[in-house]
Amino acid sequence: MLALPIIHDEAMALTDQVVADRRHFHRYPELGFQEHETAAYVAERLRTLGLDEVQTGVAQTGVVGLIRGPEAGRVVLLRADMDALPLTETTGAPYASERPGVMHACGHDGHTAILLSVAELLLRHRATLGGTVKLIFQPAEEGPGGAKPMIEAGVMESPHVDACFGLHLSNNHAVGTMAVQGGPVQASADEFTLVIEGIGGHGAGPHQTVDPIAIGAAIVGELQRIVSREVDPLDSAVITVGTFHAGTRTNIIPPRAELRGTIRSLRAQTRDFLHQRIREVATGVAEACRATCEVRIDRLYPVTVNDEAMAEFARSVAETLVPPERVLHAKPIMGAEDMSFFLQAAPGCFVFLGSANPDRNLHHPHHGPFFDFDEACLPLGIELLTQLAMTYLGRP
Repeated sequence: MLALPIIHDEAMALTDQVVADRRHFHRYPELGFQEHETAAYVAERLRTLGLDEVQTGVAQTGVVGLIRGPEAGRVVLLRADMDALPLTETTGAPYASERPGVMHACGHDGHTAILLSVAELLLRHRATLGGTVKLIFQPAEEGPGGAKPMIEAGVMESPHVDACFGLHLSNNHAVGTMAVQGGPVQASADEFTLVIEGIGGHGAGPHQTVDPIAIGAAIVGELQRIVSREVDPLDSAVITVGTFHAGTRTNIIPPRAELRGTIRSLRAQTRDFLHQRIREVATGVAEACRATCEVRIDRLYPVTVNDEAMAEFARSVAETLVPPERVLHAKPIMGAEDMSFFLQAAPGCFVFLGSANPDRNLHHPHHGPFFDFDEACLPLGIELLTQLAMTYLGRP
């Protein structure tokens, strides 16, 4: 059992502040790389707390803060994401989004609020820190991705980061629980576009055409066969066609169809295999039907992989905050996260913080217009990230 500084009461005392911050962000959501007001609020709060080293405009709208202990030592990075989603909120909450068509539907408002309160606690305990804490407020996690541009802007250096931690609210887990797992915890995410070129004509004379709609439909079916018949059943993979655009009216066979979709996997080898087979299947089906198919695949986020040793460390810390039976082992999910880039750059752990409370109707899924969470989870998030940083920097 780890011996940790007792900050539970301090974290609980910040409940009103963290809730107020979270509700402010929720009322005024901003999309990826448009988080100008959010970033300004974050930077001002950090400076008001007494943080001298605050950098803004990192990878457009990112914010970085440094809290240095009295002596040089290791550097630990704590990360929160700031962006919202293009959704219209229907929760009816008194703090609901005031910007139609934009909503915090994934908990990033909670992540940002938590990290601001973590900064406050760490500043109070700065004299006990055995190194430096780097606070990362990241833009555009929901797309096109802000982690990689922040890394390219140098956030892992000056000073060099030795470890990284983050958390994500989870309505798949009950409030008061945490899920900590080593290895892959979230899937890679890539996008594909298929453009089928056929020969258009009259809907009553299909034999005089090369119908890209029929060919596209055949391709959709064959793509599903890749997962069901070519991927090991014990592996995990998803190919989803999300859009299919073609045609202008009922009696015209168009010359062109465009399909777009997502690719998910939990292993780099599976990821590469899916890319290869999508190209082969789409072009092969089109060729067999006397059409052509242009395939474009955009690599987005790699698999989110927790370092095994750091996950065990995070679990040991978490088990001092709640009863051990409330620190769960969780299956990987096929959702994706660009925290994966930070975890590729330094060993670390991404923890899921339970936020669901069905008794209060706060259990709806992420990325939906009814999403909300039980704010009772926020102080535990403050305590977890603070303890992770302080304990890591205090390790021999």
